[in-house]
Amino acid sequence: MSKHFPLRGSVAVITGAASGIGAALAELLAQRGCHLALADRDQVGLAAVAASLRAHGVQVSEHWLDVADASAIAALPAAVLAQHARVNLLINNAGIATMGNFVDQTEQEFEALININLWGVIRMTRAFLPLLQREPVAQLVNISSVFGLIAPAGQVAYATSKFGVRGFSEALRHELEKTSVGVSAVHPGGIRTGIARNAQRAANIDDAKAARDIRYFDKVAMTTPQQAAAVIVNGIEQRKKRILIGRDATVLDLIQRLLPVRYWALLMRVAKLSARKT
Repeated sequence: MSKHFPLRGSVAVITGAASGIGAALAELLAQRGCHLALADRDQVGLAAVAASLRAHGVQVSEHWLDVADASAIAALPAAVLAQHARVNLLINNAGIATMGNFVDQTEQEFEALININLWGVIRMTRAFLPLLQREPVAQLVNISSVFGLIAPAGQVAYATSKFGVRGFSEALRHELEKTSVGVSAVHPGGIRTGIARNAQRAANIDDAKAARDIRYFDKVAMTTPQQAAAVIVNGIEQRKKRILIGRDATVLDLIQRLLPVRYWALLMRVAKLSARKT
């Protein structure tokens, strides 16, 4: 397998491309000469991102997509091929967050998040893997989370989905090890996007608690989408198997490795001490 992924002249499919990390990835890839098939359910945001990227002289197509819709995913490869003829980079970036403890969430709310965050990744991979396998060099990039490394209270559904993305990516990487398709699992720490403000809220969650959670996220999010995109693109070029984004992700990964059972108690003690100082 080649140790370098050539971005210039490649064709990338990016889900969740209308904002946040997805839009930042699209911008950086366009600057590197990569052609783009951008997918999102926000048609207005998607059109704005696509229009700005065409100035880089690359081919950009727009595709409305709800990654929870299995039939829409199944139809996407044909639509992309009609515009670009090939695909050798797939970035599964679309996802949503959640607020509320497990006991406060309905089964339908839990299932809705899993359908986007985990089934969306699985179905997109199944749909595009045959196209990736045609290429002499191809890369599959799945965005997990720091919550695919640690599992916080209040994030049962989200952690379930992101641990699932991690396990799916690692097992698939082993299956594809001797092929032209590399697999990268990405674990961002806190990224300054609207994911917390746009989070799926459990029906029973208190408005004041939700507001506190959003303020806390905005306070601890250490990395901009542009910084995150730069790390991911660098990782794609180097065909890295595992990409950690942010000092917070690096530290939490280390703590979890050292204290696989007791890391949560330690993190709660640190959080309490920090709260006292502020």
